[in-house]
Amino acid sequence: MLITVDTVAAEAMQLPEDQRMTLAHRLIASVEPHPDPAVEAAWDHEIRERIRRYDGGKSTTIAASQVFKELDQRIAR
Repeated sequence: MLITVDTVAAEAMQLPEDQRMTLAHRLIASVEPHPDPAVEAAWDHEIRERIRRYDGGKSTTIAASQVFKELDQRIAR
């Protein structure tokens, strides 16, 4: 028996929301590339450095609402 994407999707839509979210996460994870340990280490270092600078008063933050407002304005151009 051939199962189509439409059939699977229709059946998945009958699941409770939390189970649909779990299914969506599993599907996305199944096609994501495995993270490169060097890239993960670099991001870890960058995150720690940003926290250190913020805690030391050497950087500031921008409210998420302001960031999204500016992005919306750029996209609207």
